[in-house]
Amino acid sequence: MSGDATRGAGDRTGDGIDCLTDDRTGGGIGDGTRAVRAGLPEPVKYEPTLPGPVFAAHFHLPGEPTGPYTYGRDENPTWTHLERAIGELEAPGESGVETLVFASGMAAISAVLFSQLKAGDVVVVPSDGYQALPLAHEQLRAYGVEVRSAPTGGDAQLSVLAGAKLLWIETPSNPGLDVCDLRRMVAAAHEAGALVAVDNTLSTPLGQRPLQLGADFSVASDTKGMSGHGDLLLGHVACRDPERAAEVRRWRKIVGAIPGPMEAWLAHRSLATLQLRIDRQCGTALTLAEALSGHRHVTGLRYPGLPDDPSHEVAARQMRRFGSVISFELPDRAWAEHFLGALRLVEEATSFGGVRSTAERRGRWGGDAVPEGFIRFSVGAEDPEDLIADVLRALDETAKTLG
Repeated sequence: MSGDATRGAGDRTGDGIDCLTDDRTGGGIGDGTRAVRAGLPEPVKYEPTLPGPVFAAHFHLPGEPTGPYTYGRDENPTWTHLERAIGELEAPGESGVETLVFASGMAAISAVLFSQLKAGDVVVVPSDGYQALPLAHEQLRAYGVEVRSAPTGGDAQLSVLAGAKLLWIETPSNPGLDVCDLRRMVAAAHEAGALVAVDNTLSTPLGQRPLQLGADFSVASDTKGMSGHGDLLLGHVACRDPERAAEVRRWRKIVGAIPGPMEAWLAHRSLATLQLRIDRQCGTALTLAEALSGHRHVTGLRYPGLPDDPSHEVAARQMRRFGSVISFELPDRAWAEHFLGALRLVEEATSFGGVRSTAERRGRWGGDAVPEGFIRFSVGAEDPEDLIADVLRALDETAKTLG
């Protein structure tokens, strides 16, 4: 996969997996090894490799409260293991990155926005981003924050950057899959005195590492590809600046947007298969996109991994894997709904990044500027030939029925 970030580049000696090297390359360990071992504590005889979830509202606390665990809203050992694991994936070999986990992706997004912005500030957001973002925009405006927006493609957000405190980037965008030049965007924002936060949900750290590309915050909904099984809600924020991290942490404490220990443990358990899942899904996504390319009833096909995709050139410079989501348009709403109903191996659901393929007619929610026949398709871990055959069969059946 193209990109500038070498897999496993950079090592941190004496700290868990980062003291290991890959004899095949002489450099950092591979993504699979890192995902399998990320965040594990030092081995203790007769103890499990990954300790079970710690269910505790409070901890023994005699004397002065100087230890790491005092109260369940502040810290939890299960979070600690997961946060270390995600940090090792976000910025391999770096010791200064701090990661905080949240109850959902929107909790993580809100923590950055509301901890960094105050009345009179300006934030620049993508006009084609995640559908729930406008809910946060309404609240920001109510607090006196000016919200400006522009599309992701063509680095258009730079046109409204002047005077901004924070630039919020989503690349690839959801659901349109446009890509912006992260290096260029970050450099321009920092020159203008703005912080940069990147929603990296569609990519995961195995597909793209915003912190290594200069961003101040890397944010994601771990409900999606990171945990990958569609059975929990979770989010995270990673950043290098300890002061910024403290502000995000304080916001998490104030609003109590904390994950349950069981969810955190399940997510950490799921990280072990991240590279296996992502590689299978990304490979199949490209194959499916190629199969749909030129199909007589499919228009507007987007996948950054396709060489002829409008975003491919930029994506190839900054992404290590191109993701598991593709999008395309069918002739109209009736076509889209019949197609979805004809699928046998694909669940009609609104999430993405899971091991079971999902798809939806995105326009059913409103809010996204997409045609009525727009399909967002999340590729799972099924056998590629089975999935592609199912999709093509569903298209053929729909064509026979609707003409």
